Amino acid sequence: MDDNSNVGINKKRYIVLIAGIAIQFCAGTLYMWSIYNTPVANLLFDGDKSASALTATFMLVAFVAGILIGGRIMDRIGPKKMAIIGSLIMSSGILASSLVNSDCSYLIYLTYGIIGGFGVGTVYTCTVSPIQKWFFDRRGFATGLMVGAFGFSLVIFGPLADRVLLPSLGVSSTFLVFGLAFLIVCVPASLFIGNPPDGYVIPKAPSANAQRQYTTKEMLRTRSFYFITLSLFFILSAFFVLNPLFKDLGTARGLGDLAVATVMIVGVCSASGRIAITWISDNIGRMSGLLLIFVLTIVGVTLVIFAEDLLFVVCMGLIAFGFGGAAGIYATVTSDNFGTKNMGSNYGLVMLGFGASALVAQVLSKTLVSDGDYTMVFVACAITCIASLVCILMLRMFSDTKNSTETKT
Repeated sequence: MDDNSNVGINKKRYIVLIAGIAIQFCAGTLYMWSIYNTPVANLLFDGDKSASALTATFMLVAFVAGILIGGRIMDRIGPKKMAIIGSLIMSSGILASSLVNSDCSYLIYLTYGIIGGFGVGTVYTCTVSPIQKWFFDRRGFATGLMVGAFGFSLVIFGPLADRVLLPSLGVSSTFLVFGLAFLIVCVPASLFIGNPPDGYVIPKAPSANAQRQYTTKEMLRTRSFYFITLSLFFILSAFFVLNPLFKDLGTARGLGDLAVATVMIVGVCSASGRIAITWISDNIGRMSGLLLIFVLTIVGVTLVIFAEDLLFVVCMGLIAFGFGGAAGIYATVTSDNFGTKNMGSNYGLVMLGFGASALVAQVLSKTLVSDGDYTMVFVACAITCIASLVCILMLRMFSDTKNSTETKT
């Protein structure tokens, strides 16, 4: 491949990036159930918010399954076809939710939760995985922008749904609007998703072919995989445990009406962390990026034990920023360690740490609070942070992959 054609192809990577950002922005619907929970409970479950909230649990499980299964299929048929399929699944799940009524209320678990969640997971991995190959020189930057769009989705679509669509159109029509909008945006954008051609190189950057490309079986035989996955599991737990309690904790710490605003601030910080931490890691190295996430999280968890008023908001922001950073950087950590050829399958297995953390944390969040006493919640969060640090240090000392997490790309 000559230099001129290479330059032209290099420009195409930004088209892939923009298309991926558009899809990720729509896929961020994963985090919107908190907006829908009360209206759906009133419409379908006679006001039972616990029954309605189960939809989010189904969606989270399906999301991880979509990443894992969609990633494996993507490695065989390519990201473009899988992105189109995932977009159709995601949109059809939300569209089908508009047809659910109180006579068949539990179908919402299937439509929005399982079908929609699986579609979200599929398009997530189909956009994140190929961008590792296009931006070998700036993986953190590109991945951060993409998953940052996933996080900022709630910041934009949340108020739109809560203040405009739900009050004026109702639940069913809101699902219809979003389902159609996501279909119109994601399917055409998927046509621009794809892997770079054989022989693709980035001027003045090391070639991706210089990495060892681990198969999934080879990855599972390494210690590094387990250190990476466990560190993800533990570092996210602090956010997942505290997330359902943000509003109640804020009220108890004297925020009053600002407790609701804290939830929105947390969303902004989470989205910002996805962009900032991944971009910073391009310059300071992935291992230093992981340690930075730990520091931010442990500081937030420690201070929140006694923080009140605005300091409490700062603590929540730090924890959410670290969570966003972790949600963004682990895609690049995976490709740094195990290569990009089998990224779909390999990243899907690493993301099992994400799913397991969210599910375990939901149980802990409900069981550790006793009569308004949050002491055991804070203890659990501190323990998970320390466990994550141990895993990160073990990865640094005992990594057995040929590719280095310390490499500044």
